[in-house]
Amino acid sequence: MKRSFCLHGHFYQPPREDPWTGEIEAQSSAAPFHDWNERIFQECYRPNSEAVIVDEHDNVISKINNYEFYSFNFGANLLAWIKKKHPKTYSRIIEADKAGALRHNGHGNAIAMAYNHMIMPLANYRDKITQIRWGIADFYHHFGRMPEALWLPETACDSATVDALIEEGIRFILLDPSQADLVRRSPRAKWQDASAALQTGMPYKCFSSEKPDRFLNIFFYDGPLSKNLAFDDHIYESYKLLRRIEAVSYPANSPEHLICAALDGETFGHHKKYTERTIAYLFSELLPATNITHVNFGEYLELHKGKAEVILRQGPSGEGTSWSCAHGVGRWKENCGCGSSSEFPDQTWRLPLRLGLNELRDNLWTIYENACSGLLKDPESARNDYIHVLIDPSPEASAEFFSRNAVRFLSPEECIFCFKLLEMQKFGMFMFTSCAWFFSDISGIETIQNLRYAARAMELAREISGIDLVPSFLGWLEKAQSNKPEEGSGRDIYLKYVKNGFVPAEI
Repeated sequence: MKRSFCLHGHFYQPPREDPWTGEIEAQSSAAPFHDWNERIFQECYRPNSEAVIVDEHDNVISKINNYEFYSFNFGANLLAWIKKKHPKTYSRIIEADKAGALRHNGHGNAIAMAYNHMIMPLANYRDKITQIRWGIADFYHHFGRMPEALWLPETACDSATVDALIEEGIRFILLDPSQADLVRRSPRAKWQDASAALQTGMPYKCFSSEKPDRFLNIFFYDGPLSKNLAFDDHIYESYKLLRRIEAVSYPANSPEHLICAALDGETFGHHKKYTERTIAYLFSELLPATNITHVNFGEYLELHKGKAEVILRQGPSGEGTSWSCAHGVGRWKENCGCGSSSEFPDQTWRLPLRLGLNELRDNLWTIYENACSGLLKDPESARNDYIHVLIDPSPEASAEFFSRNAVRFLSPEECIFCFKLLEMQKFGMFMFTSCAWFFSDISGIETIQNLRYAARAMELAREISGIDLVPSFLGWLEKAQSNKPEEGSGRDIYLKYVKNGFVPAEI
């Protein structure tokens, strides 16, 4: 049997920039570093670009760029921050993708990501499309090529997300095996329960619910292997990791087998100190001495286009599934049990926060759509195209944006007005960044950051239309009670940490 191996790292941090200044403020919990981006950069992102291999006397004998071996994605805000603050590491990341393309028959190692880590099944279709298009455009800006794949935040997926990905030209995605419902080896074969018949590492076709002749390829990574790497001690020692990879069972009567794992990239160096060295030695020294070939997903898909098909689990209420919530996507909208503890037993705050932001999103869109009249040809097209101004805020790029989207020649004042509209929409998406719900309490720094994005969006809405959306939003937040009695409700948290401009020490 011919066996191959691919390891995917999801490198991501939530947007941390102050929505008024665009700068990241000091975060005392990241000490001795200025903020969490900087801390994780020093512990993970940079070390992975120059992972050291040492001899028995601890002398450095070589340095390995692990990004040449990972399949990987970077969050848009994080990669832009690395480019600005640490250009040498940024260059190594970009060069690694090019090196991967040379090694893997034209297929680079990098894949795109939905722009600001929004939980896609809980987004409306308009936001799904913008998140994908912004992710694709940002990827092209950095890597100089169109992406073959797109990482779904928390691998959260539903049929509408699959349709949107197909519509935008994405070839494949990665999902957890628990997200598959039924599989079959060919169009005429009988459907089987995926829990018994799914073969991880094999590309499956998932057909569109809207256009049945079109499909998206899905790789399901090896769940047990991925969990071993993420949560056990297998990646502290290269030989132990190799033995674990070699021990993966393979399907009978199959000439090919892809062993693949996917996990947070921050595992390598941040969550597990110095394990970037384990990865470097595995890929540069150990794996080449085995009969297991190193591949990336794009290369493997080109060589192994099969006929197997999959139907994904719909999840509770048809809302989709993810890799980090046993209750579908409940972790980002309700008290599903994920994240609870003796200290933080209750997450009922998640639902009013979700409902309040949904209502705010819809109100922001109405203001935006009405204000676009007589200025922009199509509100949705203009918002999707705004990514090119975010990537390149030069006067030339702005002029090109308006030449494509304005109904007529706009005055400088009208152009500024349009940019306020588009910034309002940007913050209206940033306020849905997944981290706000992932952790245990509404008083967390991640949730407060999203509330700040919501506050900035409402401020712009008031400047644009005179409409004050804050009272209604606070009504929802009042129903979101913190586990910390001293913090009160989401309304109290907003008024204390957001409206008054006071920033907790840990932010």
